[in-house]
Amino acid sequence: MLILHISDIHFKSPECLDQWMDPDSSIRTRLMRDLTEQVQKLGKVGAILIGGDVAYKAAPDEYQAAKIWIQQLSDISGCPKERIFVVPGNHDVDRAIIKGSVQIQNAQHAIVSTPLANREWKLKQQLGDETTGQLLLQSHSAYNEFAAPFGCQIWPRKPFWHQDISLENGVSLRLYGLTSTLLSGRDGNDDKERDLYLSPLQTVLDPAPNTVNLVLCHHPIEWLADGDAVDDALTARAALHVFGHKHKQRLVMDSSYVRFAAAAVNPSRDEKPYDPGYNLIRLRVEGVGAERRLKVEVRQRRMQDNPERFIAILNNQGQDVFTSTILVPEEVDIPAPAGVAVRAPLTVSEPHEHSSGVLTVQDAEATMGDEDTRDLLYRFWNLSSSQRRDIAASLGLLKEGEMRLPEPERYGRALIRAAELQIMNKVAAEVAKMES
Repeated sequence: MLILHISDIHFKSPECLDQWMDPDSSIRTRLMRDLTEQVQKLGKVGAILIGGDVAYKAAPDEYQAAKIWIQQLSDISGCPKERIFVVPGNHDVDRAIIKGSVQIQNAQHAIVSTPLANREWKLKQQLGDETTGQLLLQSHSAYNEFAAPFGCQIWPRKPFWHQDISLENGVSLRLYGLTSTLLSGRDGNDDKERDLYLSPLQTVLDPAPNTVNLVLCHHPIEWLADGDAVDDALTARAALHVFGHKHKQRLVMDSSYVRFAAAAVNPSRDEKPYDPGYNLIRLRVEGVGAERRLKVEVRQRRMQDNPERFIAILNNQGQDVFTSTILVPEEVDIPAPAGVAVRAPLTVSEPHEHSSGVLTVQDAEATMGDEDTRDLLYRFWNLSSSQRRDIAASLGLLKEGEMRLPEPERYGRALIRAAELQIMNKVAAEVAKMES
């Protein structure tokens, strides 16, 4: 599988609403032309990872402009729109909302002022409160509207997402989209290093058999107050670590993991050096049994200014590809004890009874990575608000009080519930009726 990794696009309104008045549009065009050439040589892209800062001030019109460009990327790269994944960055946080709400400021300060040893408990308490949890995510509202069709929205009980993609030789790639921006923009101000907090709530990364974990997160480790603990967790539990924010392309290849730092597609034009860039990541599974391995090939592209074009970053041997191999031995499934429900952390999973009388729970959210399911999600979110409501209500997918929730959370819960109840086929039938 070939993966396109981009970050920090920074669609800024009103400039981005008019191609001829947007100083950044030429860089995006250069990237698309270079990507077209790379696809001709390397083959089609199987997934697009967007590492945050899609917008500049989290305005809805910025996301509308970004969506059009991302669709262009999907078309020229051959990547199905259903295989686009995104996480929020600090520019995807509407700081004006935070600045205008004393309640949000108080909730953020309550978490930050708690000693690091107890901060996980305080974050969980704040997210679990019906009022405060919604307040903490209110500044992500426009981002969530943008991310929902990709199945990448977040809400208080689920501040991260995870979805599976099949690779070769019985191996799955599990993508984890982590949210480093829950405490971003405090008092409406810029963030500083060690200012943010991820928490163990997001780094469980439970090791599923025959599964390679990839973590996508906007802020790199050094920007997190709990960075040392996050570093330990990712090193032990994930083979691929993908970051943005710093606008500097970096690559660390260890025997057990590969860590990427993205350049910005559109860095600030006064940055020195001014280095727009992107990554192409090829994943292949080779071998069998105890010798099964994940081969990682990375091509880093950056823009030179004279002549203005994207070029390859070369390794020490003068080659345009960096390679690493990570052991992925075959593993047997771990059977769940009879009658015990297996619950994924911080999801809305609920046990249900099969005909056997045994209570079980699928990792329903992980199954959302299936291409057919993601196509259905995309089609569902293209319906009107009233059509989505009618489908969820007719299938009994909404619980009491959930109509008060923001739509990305309301129907995100409903769709995961449908997957758990194994009635996504019924959702598909209802969507098809609405489309006809």
